[in-house]
Amino acid sequence: MTALSRLPVVFLPADPPRCGRIAFWSPADEPPAYEGGVAGGLTVAVPEPTGVRALRLSLEDALPVLTRARALPDADPSAAFWGTAATEALRLAAHGRLLPGLTAGDHDAWRVGPLGQRDLERIRALAAAMPPEARAVPLPGAGPARLPAAEPLLRSFLDAVADCLPRTPAAVLAAGGPAHALAGAPPRPLPELRTWAAQVAAGHDAGVRVSLRVDMDDTGARPSFRAVAQLHSLSDPALVADAAEVWAGETPAARAFGPRARPDTLLALRRAAGAWPAIGPLLSAAVPDAIELADEEIAELLGPAVRELAAAGIEVHWPRDLARALTGRVVIGPRDGATGSGPPSLLSAGALVRFSWRFAVGDTELTRQELDRLAEAGRPVVRLRDRWVLVDPGSVRRALERRDDALTPAAALGAALTGSVEVGGEQVEAAASGWLDALRERITRPQDEEPVKQPAALAATLRDYQLRGLSWLHRMTSLGLGGCLADDMGLGKTITLIALHVLRQEDPGTAGPTLVVCPASLLGNWQREIESFAPGTAVRRFHGSDRDLDELAPDTFVLTTYGTMRLDAERLGEADWGMVVADEAQHVKNPFSGTARQLRTIPAKARVALTGTPVENNLSELWAILDWTTPGLLGPLARFRALHADAAESGTDPAAAERLAKLVRPFLLRRRKSDPDIVPELPPKTETDRTVALTAEQAGLYEATVRETLAAIAGADGMARRGLVMKLMTGLKQICNHPAQFLGEDRPRIAGRSGKLELLDELLDTILAEGASVLVFTQYVRMARLLERHLADRGVRTGFLHGGTPVPERERMVDRFQRGEVPVFLLSLKAAGTGLNLTRAEHVVHYDRWWNPAVEAQATDRAYRIGQTRPVQVHRLCAEGTIEDRIAQMLTRKQGLADAVLGSGEAAFTELTDGELADLVALRGGGR
Repeated sequence: MTALSRLPVVFLPADPPRCGRIAFWSPADEPPAYEGGVAGGLTVAVPEPTGVRALRLSLEDALPVLTRARALPDADPSAAFWGTAATEALRLAAHGRLLPGLTAGDHDAWRVGPLGQRDLERIRALAAAMPPEARAVPLPGAGPARLPAAEPLLRSFLDAVADCLPRTPAAVLAAGGPAHALAGAPPRPLPELRTWAAQVAAGHDAGVRVSLRVDMDDTGARPSFRAVAQLHSLSDPALVADAAEVWAGETPAARAFGPRARPDTLLALRRAAGAWPAIGPLLSAAVPDAIELADEEIAELLGPAVRELAAAGIEVHWPRDLARALTGRVVIGPRDGATGSGPPSLLSAGALVRFSWRFAVGDTELTRQELDRLAEAGRPVVRLRDRWVLVDPGSVRRALERRDDALTPAAALGAALTGSVEVGGEQVEAAASGWLDALRERITRPQDEEPVKQPAALAATLRDYQLRGLSWLHRMTSLGLGGCLADDMGLGKTITLIALHVLRQEDPGTAGPTLVVCPASLLGNWQREIESFAPGTAVRRFHGSDRDLDELAPDTFVLTTYGTMRLDAERLGEADWGMVVADEAQHVKNPFSGTARQLRTIPAKARVALTGTPVENNLSELWAILDWTTPGLLGPLARFRALHADAAESGTDPAAAERLAKLVRPFLLRRRKSDPDIVPELPPKTETDRTVALTAEQAGLYEATVRETLAAIAGADGMARRGLVMKLMTGLKQICNHPAQFLGEDRPRIAGRSGKLELLDELLDTILAEGASVLVFTQYVRMARLLERHLADRGVRTGFLHGGTPVPERERMVDRFQRGEVPVFLLSLKAAGTGLNLTRAEHVVHYDRWWNPAVEAQATDRAYRIGQTRPVQVHRLCAEGTIEDRIAQMLTRKQGLADAVLGSGEAAFTELTDGELADLVALRGGGR
């Protein structure tokens, strides 16, 4: 069952609806077997029309799988969606929203209805959240790529579930005939029921909802109460009348509701009597208008009866001016407004924050003595402070049993932010006091804080939004809280973090070494940025076989990879870190992975996560990141999903996303390039050199090629020497790209062998998560073919344009990219360096370096040109310590040999002496 929930799911409608099927499909493999399932082929159109393998289940077999999927953190989004839809169908059925009728093919069928305004709003919100995979099967006869509309497909599914549920002998009573009670019989047309079906539809689709209004008469010594039956029109929410008016004959109310109102009301009251027998006398009365309520019946309506009636679709309305419903809340922090001794460390596992209970009836807070009086009275109607109050005696007894308790500091802060806390499995209103309330105010109103000044030791000028990010990070880490900086790629997360490290060194309380954990492909980039923006700051790589932490200076940056951290977390945990940083923090989005567990064992004064994609698939990933930066803030994962994530992801509770935002917003700074306060500060084009280390295989090939070819060059001259030099340059560039390109392998293993490829994967993960498009340039068609195959294996849609692409196909590929159908466009530098308008791209990646920067600039201008309305990010990949690295440095400085290179490209290298050439191509620093 769990394995099925991880697959994409589609609903296949049928006539009659109960014959519809749920198909679990796999883009690559045969779906797992399931009892009662039928395997076969299926055509889906996400991302493009293709044949897949699918397992079809009947609705009866699929419902248990789907309803379970909605609660599984690793369920496919489409499985979670249809699980939520199944739950909604069951809710409608439980509320009696079922109607018999005929389908377009004259088959007997049940469907959901009549639907009220709130029902329709829930269905529309749910349809808006439908992922593309959940409706991936193209419409019959509508073209290979036209998908069904979300809301009609969802309504068909709800009707299909409804058509399966009430097929019991009792259905004869509701439908008026045996057809709708048959279960398992082959469907057959029933055209003779068309007139009856039309009458049912005409009456019920305009149907009614019944509620109970409680009236109070307080003219006597003690007030008396009665419950009045009310009718509400489902088609016109403003139309409300007492049952007595509808039964009175030719009244305006009777005419407005129509002839079906009486039988609909009696059906609703019959359901209500099953939920609360006290309402039974209404069914035997000539006019089901009202019943008198005794004290015990009032107590039942204040307690479990109201919940049972609500489940049956009957609401209870009390007098607005009647104080009722005992409510409890907790006040967290120092008692009676005392300021206390200040906040404990929010990362301290042993600290506790006390809370105390407060109780109220309506808006009147009760003293302990008044609560005791309510308990002693033992009846629901009590005189309190010169007014009648209506309180469930059972809730009073439970209130007296409540005891003050304590929370961890992080849980207390979470309660202060959301305004609620879970106590004994129940959500209770919460308020903060003292230092906790001051802390809540401080982190929820960052605009009231004085911004920090840029540290003098930082060799850069921060933009305004970067300075605001620095202020936010400094405030959060100084308070002992963690945070996640989730800016878009290219907004400067790295320099902001370097500035924070420098700023924290100015205060002895926050000073200390910073550990940065990042993908191996980013080690070189981090080191260069630190050396550039914080000159004089020690940088150490904790990576490779000779790694150590001996004599660690207080202001040192230590750089390590996720893989090394996982293997050596115990040694890293022994250091006294001022701050631990998780870069590309989506690498720990699975809290149960070994990497995430080991990262949690490394203590620090502050923790900061950096990522451009805090949520890639579901909100459990956000929980994993924030539970590391500020442990305990969001509570256990299961409770987080139950209270926040499930409802927010499904869209069934519009307020869920706002509740979650209140909790996480202070700890997550999310900025996009399109934000109004950032766009004016961004240059139209940002160029970044991204260095990566060679893998061990690349380093071995590089050194062997240098050694063997230099020996051959030493014994050659003239054209032969020039040819060997060119061969060396080309070979080394191919090794830097990928060993398979250099070795000419036919069916190579691609992943895990190239530092550049690892970095490209990192970049694409972030770019595609932002919904952006990217151009990837390479000089080599063979390298582009390797990238095309690798990205296809990852499920990334690509186009590939090279010199052999026919003109009509070239134009089609450009059009597809410009329309957003293909997010990654692979391009041969020579074939696509000029003449193309590709303004859809917000990112340009130069996978390998061209010796003449003007050629690279021409290629970049395919995206950065007239018609481009968004900032363009240019990423140049460079293998650290190699010929690429040295040439990139010379091109930047434009000194000495670089002047010749700029003019004549690779040919200039053939004129170098053997010594100059050896110095140029020598591998510095080795691989990893």
